[in-house]
Amino acid sequence: MGHLIAIIVLALVFDFINGFHDSANSIATVVSTKVLKPFVAVVWAAFFNFIAFFIAEYLLGFNIANTVQKVVEADMVTLPIIIAGLSAAIVWSLITWWRGIPSSSSHTLIGGLMGAAICSKGLAAVHWSTIGIICLFIIVAPLIGFIVGNLITLLIYWCCRSAKPHKADIWFKRAQLVSSACLSIGHGLNDSQKEIGVIACALTAYAAQYGLDSLPHCLLPDTVTSTAAHNLTGAPVWIPIACITAIAVGTMSGGWKIIKTMGNKITRITAVEGFCSQAAGAVTLFVTQNLGIPVSTTHVISGSIMGVGAVKRMSAVRWGVSLDLITAWIITIPVSALIGACVYGVVVALV
Repeated sequence: MGHLIAIIVLALVFDFINGFHDSANSIATVVSTKVLKPFVAVVWAAFFNFIAFFIAEYLLGFNIANTVQKVVEADMVTLPIIIAGLSAAIVWSLITWWRGIPSSSSHTLIGGLMGAAICSKGLAAVHWSTIGIICLFIIVAPLIGFIVGNLITLLIYWCCRSAKPHKADIWFKRAQLVSSACLSIGHGLNDSQKEIGVIACALTAYAAQYGLDSLPHCLLPDTVTSTAAHNLTGAPVWIPIACITAIAVGTMSGGWKIIKTMGNKITRITAVEGFCSQAAGAVTLFVTQNLGIPVSTTHVISGSIMGVGAVKRMSAVRWGVSLDLITAWIITIPVSALIGACVYGVVVALV
């Protein structure tokens, strides 16, 4: 039972870190364009992160959570593997936050679980087709954000070609409130579901080892089915509520170093460009959530900002900064996997 409690605590801690690490994704442009003051912006983002639970519960479902449960083969999942994977994700997220690097919390978690599983059970423990899709979208997700951001910006510029710049600036500062809210909902839908899937997977592994009767009543699934290991509908409702709440609270803590990178260093953002990048990011996140593909909110909004900046001219994007971000994206999964394997060794040695 101690391992299971540790997993739940670690998952909620990771969600909290995810909140302040990734809060920059939805509020960087509204802060940099002075639409909202920083504190108001993080409260705004936190509120809509929490609203994401109700949208997932009653409209869109928990597709991404179900995918995350398949990263490690169901019959090879153990509680020490999950503990090591979560610990590795927390370590790398804190390192990148401290350095102000907007890396992917999502891919950090996937890498940590993968490394711990390989260390424990070998290569056969990993569901490689799922990992392949996730890795493919390291490239595809920001590319979609870039293209959609570019197209939305061109469309907006054409539609508003006769508008006076001052009036257009006022309109799009107001519109940024809507686009920021949509992006925060997309972030809540996407990022919280990884930890929801991890906790549900841990409950299933515990029940498989010790029996359902060993679980406290508050941890019992609402309905018990033979597909519980692959279907989140069997998980208690407090899991998504707790995960979304942890992200919302984390978001209210802010992530000012990453906000500076996202809001200013990639390219200078105006109100209309802020709206376009947020709208493109939100569209991409809603599409990938519907497909059940866990992507990085950071990658998506970074690609969107680059796409918007490239409309003015390609040189408007600081490609040196962008290449640094891409390098961080590429190394996140392997570095997290290495950390996960090391932490697994420590966990097993201590137990």
